[in-house]
Amino acid sequence: EARYIPKQMQKNMGNWRKDADPMDMLQAFVSALAGYYDEEFSNKEASYEKAINLIAKVPTIIASWQRIRNGLPIVDPDSSLSHAANFLYMMSGEKPDPEVEKVFDVCLILHADHTFNASTFTARQVASTRAHMYSASSAAIGALSGELHGGANTEVMKMLLDIKEIDKVGPWIKEKMSAGERIMGMGHAVYRTYDPRAQVLKELSRKLAEKTKEPWFDMTEKVETTTISEMKAQKGKDIYPNVDLYSASIYYMLKIPVDLNTPIFAISRVVGWAAHIIEEKFAEAAPKPALYRPKATYVGKYCGPEGCEYKTLDLRK
Repeated sequence: EARYIPKQMQKNMGNWRKDADPMDMLQAFVSALAGYYDEEFSNKEASYEKAINLIAKVPTIIASWQRIRNGLPIVDPDSSLSHAANFLYMMSGEKPDPEVEKVFDVCLILHADHTFNASTFTARQVASTRAHMYSASSAAIGALSGELHGGANTEVMKMLLDIKEIDKVGPWIKEKMSAGERIMGMGHAVYRTYDPRAQVLKELSRKLAEKTKEPWFDMTEKVETTTISEMKAQKGKDIYPNVDLYSASIYYMLKIPVDLNTPIFAISRVVGWAAHIIEEKFAEAAPKPALYRPKATYVGKYCGPEGCEYKTLDLRK
């Protein structure tokens, strides 16, 4: 029952531009959930119920949007299916085979939480103001939408589609890196070694490619090896894949539209957000939960060619 979303919400989705960014849609309708459900968060137990409600509904929002924007009838949730299988079913209208379900389930597990990343920190900061779970999660979705965070897996697949052929991977990567451009899916803000999640996803991508006979795993692996060798040659540094590199090819081989890669990240990460929001609101380590309020020192404009000297109004452009 928690998987269902209000019919009025689905009707409102139909009024959106069909080419709207799915993350903008998701952020808007997660926030809108507050208008349909009682926001009782006075204790942990009530918050757990709201968390389950939110986790269950995010996949339905995304799947409903996918159907609506393609002019297809909405597929209602199937309570007999797992969380992973139900989303794939609502999106395609067909129940996935067990192997596909397992692959997608592992992907969701691996993306569920990962310390104080940008979106999780955002969720906790908003929760620290005593805002409700839908507001904190909506803010987290906004943070996740950026290409340097959750949007990276979308950019990885766009890169592969742009390269097109495995023989072009090497020259493409070398050209981009020589120009000082970032290779999406490579490097991590925390890890200085191989992201353990990427190791699992790499094997899943390999197995899917063996089944589908598609080139995306081989191309992705070539991106990995070329970037590693070029980074060592150009800068003498090591670089490793992050969680986004191989998840992109997996989702593509599962026939998931590229622009839903990041919303799918949200399907998974909302589990972590909910846990962090509850922990933030009901902190037990301190006498009372604290409002996030970092100190800041004003230093004026960023220094440029003219320095940072103060200019009077009559000298300003």
